[in-house]
Amino acid sequence: YFQDLLNKSEKALYDAFPSMYGELYTQNMKVFKDLYSELRRYYRGSNINLEEALNEFWTRLLERLFKLMNPQYHITDEYLDCMVKHAEQHKPFGEVPRDLKVKATRAFIAARSYAQGFLVGSDVVKKVSQVSLSHECTRAIMKLMYCPHCRGMSSVKPCNNYCLNVVKGCLANQADLNTEWKYLMDSLIVVADRIDGPYNVDAVIGTIHMRISEAISNLQENKDSITAKVFQGCGNPKISIKGSSSFLMEKKKKKRQYLCPFHSPGVPQSSPGSDHPLCLQVLDAKGNLTALKTYWITLPGSLCSKKVMASSATDDKCWNGMTKGSYLPEVMGDGLANQINNPEVEVDITKPDMTIRQQIMQLKIMTNRLGNANIGNDVDFQDASDDMSGSGSGDSCPDDVCGKRLSKSPSTRQPETHAIPKQSGHGVNGADSRSLPSAFLLLLSVAFIAAQHLCR
Repeated sequence: YFQDLLNKSEKALYDAFPSMYGELYTQNMKVFKDLYSELRRYYRGSNINLEEALNEFWTRLLERLFKLMNPQYHITDEYLDCMVKHAEQHKPFGEVPRDLKVKATRAFIAARSYAQGFLVGSDVVKKVSQVSLSHECTRAIMKLMYCPHCRGMSSVKPCNNYCLNVVKGCLANQADLNTEWKYLMDSLIVVADRIDGPYNVDAVIGTIHMRISEAISNLQENKDSITAKVFQGCGNPKISIKGSSSFLMEKKKKKRQYLCPFHSPGVPQSSPGSDHPLCLQVLDAKGNLTALKTYWITLPGSLCSKKVMASSATDDKCWNGMTKGSYLPEVMGDGLANQINNPEVEVDITKPDMTIRQQIMQLKIMTNRLGNANIGNDVDFQDASDDMSGSGSGDSCPDDVCGKRLSKSPSTRQPETHAIPKQSGHGVNGADSRSLPSAFLLLLSVAFIAAQHLCR
């Protein structure tokens, strides 16, 4: 959705500017294309300073427009440097550059951090779902699901508490994700409120072309006073032998057209974002995120009720691991530390699984990034353009609108990353995972439910 906003804004600019500005646009098309390319690369995670990119755009645009406004003069690069130095004082584009920089920076920081948060959450689920089960866990599952058949009790369901102890023992490490996972969900919800609230992503990203048009109109209307101020500060440039009258102000005067990308040209506009589905998407996302907060500690109960088909908690004629009857041992708590006395699965609480510990660290890092994004502070990401461009339908920019994708520039400095040291060894023995009963393969597949929620 975020990328679609940007794509539509760019297309609206390409559609409207040729007729509105003529040569002003056609001779400077690359300036506009470069801006949108930089914004798109920034959103995908490239290490680009967004404020510098916006400043560079306004500088390049001003240099070209000033030449077009004064074709009768020979404007040198040195003269343009002087003119740019005075630009902040003269404000040739009005307040648009400053206002857009503040709003766009906050909106893009929130949008890309939000999208990255979903990718990280999905990646954590994927990696955790691939963790092998221990030999002790495999043995306990076999006893839970198949031993009653050997005893001639194929119709007797496993006792619910018995099933919970087995699954809590098998997923003890996974349950330790719960705290940081909940923090990530909470952080995504907070940033979602910013996106649909004070950072107004819908209006900011979707109307960039409108702000550019407004800035150019400001320059046109104040052409004479701006030129006089520049001449006063930088001196009078030499007359050019190719001099001719300026076409810029001879263009047909049109009413300002700040065309909204979501409407046809000429149709009266409503307030930006008033009829767009962002609020509904944010509401839907927040509902899913809230439901996922306790995912890892409610997973055993979900698996026992939906996959193992355990009996009710009060059933006294269920399979208790030995015979048909009640299950007396208490249900263990969640997480690795609480499995020390698990009666069904032998768990070494001194050897946490390193893959899962790494994912806990990734959750912490992403939650910290979202905290910074929530207050408008930028954060560096590893270049995630490939991941994000392939993660959904949002990246639907046609080639004739957006041009070819930019590859990483070799001169771009490497982004700050939060690499996790490689760990030696694993906390579980995966050597016997091949003997896992086929029926239980369904158990951990439920973990992908979370990934599907996060990718939506």
